[in-house]
Formats: sequence, C-alpha cells, structure tokens
Amino acid sequence: MTSIHAFWLAGRQTTGETTLDVTSPWDGRVVGKAAVPTDAQVEEAVAAAYAVRDEFAATPAHVRAAALDHVSRRLVERTEEIAQLISAENGKPIKWARGEVGRAVSVFRFASEEARRFNGGEAQRLDTDAGGQGRLAFTRRFSKGVVLGIAPFNFPLNLCAHKIAPAIASGTPIILKPAPATPLSGLLIGELLAETELPAGSWSVLPVANEKMPALVQDERLPVISFTGSEKVGYAILDSVPRKHCTLELGGNGAAVVLPDFSSDEDLDWAASRIATFSNYQGGQSCISVQRVIADASVYDRLVPRVLAAIEAQVTGDPSDPKTDVGPLVNEDAAKRVESWVDEAVQAGAQLLAGGKRDGASYAPTVLADVPADVTIACEEVFGPVLTIKKVDGEAEAFAAVNDSKYGLQAGVFTHDLQTAFRAHRDLEVGGVVIGDAPSYRADQMPYGGVKQSGVGREGVRFAMDDYTYERVMVLTGLAL
Repeated sequence: MTSIHAFWLAGRQTTGETTLDVTSPWDGRVVGKAAVPTDAQVEEAVAAAYAVRDEFAATPAHVRAAALDHVSRRLVERTEEIAQLISAENGKPIKWARGEVGRAVSVFRFASEEARRFNGGEAQRLDTDAGGQGRLAFTRRFSKGVVLGIAPFNFPLNLCAHKIAPAIASGTPIILKPAPATPLSGLLIGELLAETELPAGSWSVLPVANEKMPALVQDERLPVISFTGSEKVGYAILDSVPRKHCTLELGGNGAAVVLPDFSSDEDLDWAASRIATFSNYQGGQSCISVQRVIADASVYDRLVPRVLAAIEAQVTGDPSDPKTDVGPLVNEDAAKRVESWVDEAVQAGAQLLAGGKRDGASYAPTVLADVPADVTIACEEVFGPVLTIKKVDGEAEAFAAVNDSKYGLQAGVFTHDLQTAFRAHRDLEVGGVVIGDAPSYRADQMPYGGVKQSGVGREGVRFAMDDYTYERVMVLTGLAL
C-alpha cells in the first residue's frame, strides 16, 4: 500500500481530509501520497506563523544555526534515500538527484554560517556634518514578516531549501508550499526540521492545491512572497499584490557564446561537452539550461559536429539507472508542448540536426539550426532538452544576440580574454555571466536572479536573507566620538 506523507503544520506532523497522488514521470506509478491541508489547517499555520514572528526574530543566533546545521548533517546521512525520492517523484536521473542533495546540504550549511554572522550591525559616525556632532547611527536588519515561499518541481529539494533555510537563518517565519507534482522532497525537509528546537509556528510545509493559492497570496499576514516558477504565474502574483515584497525567480533562455579565441581542439571539445550536458541535464528543465548557442563564424563549422557528437553521447532512459544522463520531463503534457514548439520551428524552416522525437513524457535531446526569429522556441523558454545554434560575426553581434531576448537570467561566454570577459560583464543584460563555461553554473551562496522578464530580486542564502529583512537605524546622541 502506498504510504501517505503527512504535512507539517506549525512544526507538527498531521494530515487533512484528502491526499494527492504523486506519480513517477518515467512510468506513471504512484510513488507516494501527500496529505493535503484543509482551509482551516492552512489558516492555523498562517495564524501560528504570524503569532510567533516576534519570538522567532528574538531567537538566539546559535539556536537557529544549530537547527540549520542539524538539517545539513541529516541530509548527508540520508543522501541516497533522498536522492531516490527526488528521482522517483521528479523523473530526474539518479546521478543528478544525488547532486541536488549535495547542493541542499550546502544551502543549509551556508545558512547556518550566515545565521551566526548576519545582522551584527553597522556603526556610522554622523559628525561628518556639524549638525551631527556627538551622534552615531547604528543599523541592524529586522524581519519584514512571515514569508510565503512557493517552490517549483524541477529542483524539488534544493529550491525548497533556498526558500526555507534563509528564512530560518534570518529569524523569519515561513509557510513553504512545494510544487503539487513533487511535494515529497519538501515534506522531507519538514521531517528534519521537526527534529530541531525551533519555535512552533516558525515554519510549516503545506502542499496546498494551486487553486487555493490566491487567498494565501492575498493574506496580509504574509507580507513577503518568494516565488520560483513560470513567468505567467509569477507576474500574476506580483500584479495581484503590488504592495507586498515579492522575489520572483522566473524563466530564462540561457545563451552560450563561443568566441574566436576559444578555438583550439581542446577548447571546442570542452565547449561542446558543457553545452551538450547542460542543455539536457534535468531534461532541460532548468531556468539556466543552455537553450541558445551563439557561435562566431570562425569556430562554427568546427563546433557544431562536436556538439552533435556530445549530444549523441547523452544516455537517455530510466532515471533510476546511474548511467542515464537524460530522463523524462515532468509529465507527458510538458513533452507534447516541447514537441509542438520543435515541430513549429521545423515547419517554419529550421534545420533539425538531432533529436526531434517524443516517447511519452520523454523527449530526445534535440538540436536546431537556422531557427526563424519569430517562432515560439526562439522567443520563449523551452524548458526541455532542446538547443538552437546560431552563427554570428564577431563579439558585438554575439552580445547583441544574447540581449535580443525578453529574458535575462544567465549567459555563458567561452573566451580566454580578460578584456572580453569584462566587456561581457558590462554589456550582457543578464543577472549572471559565466566565463569559460555554460550559463548553467550556479553556486548556491552567490546572488542568483535575473533582469527583464526573468524576475526581480535575488536568491543565494545571504541575498535572500536581505530580501526577507529591512534596515532599521538607531541614532545615538551626545556621544564623545
């Protein structure tokens, strides 16, 4: 009999009146049932979080740090079990699922470190003007209030960690809503947090149905919303609560630029390998996967065969097999959408160089060239294992092609030239520029987020803590400075 995974209401385990079947994208089997909270239980969690906000903010740093350390250690101890859970509910190849657990370990460790040093305060003497003689400003950060964290399906453990760990580190209560397709990994974080001494009400993990979310989003007791997901939903949230603080991590169509100086056989082999790997990892279901390759004409003809060979070497199949590189998409509808976008591009004149075939929820790693600028796959985030290749003449044209997008999350620039690297950093309209690699690199402690329609705000543990808090200044008077 399939086990029921209870949810976590104000730190305690409980169930509701209904359950949600969680199915494997690979074979459709039910891998677990998640208990779904009632409206009354959701209200209880929100009320508890709102009531505990002052107590939690005053919790000593060592208490919050110890709780975060505990979760980090327990993730290490249960790595294989959790990786299997991620792979089962998400369809992620097991090797990538293990990597995701390792990243979540780091997120909680980073958060424990930040909890110990965050908000030590900053002193600023004010007697730089005569009117400030004898005055000193002392600034600390204070919680904005309860966070509503809304996580997506593509990294069901680590992106839940990126919501909840910074909240705990900064003494901010949080209501975490995992994605309905993949709630089990988020519920497991609750299981580990329940082993700690954090105040009741300081955190809840609630697999609330999507249709029930508008009421939560509108609730005035939840002044901060941290959302990772689709552009459509993110901007609908932002438009519905213009007076709330919203952090939105939305879509991207990551570009990998290969410039003339990156031209040796070794260089091009490296670029092709990284492009092939990171256009297909997570089934392409990553906001910073490689969707566009922009190659200078001087390297294009030598790069493309290498990319195709590296794509061909990607092993597709059962995500539980350690040899598998590319598993299924989250469901068959997602694969059908990708299929329709590729078909549209080919009918409009694009060349299909590899892939282009769907099998249920799986879609073969696909490469397109000569893609018309107005087709959907050239303009939107494909969120599947598809990349397009474009030939350009020179750095200026390459950078203009990167910027010719409504998105601006991250870009990768394959170059050895330091001056080029700094020009890329200056000129590319993105939240992150990765030199010498694909755009898909993310260190969980660095600021992460985009510009244009890729969202607002930044994640990365300390940067999320800044987003959850605000500066409050105290002016001391009559001091002998």
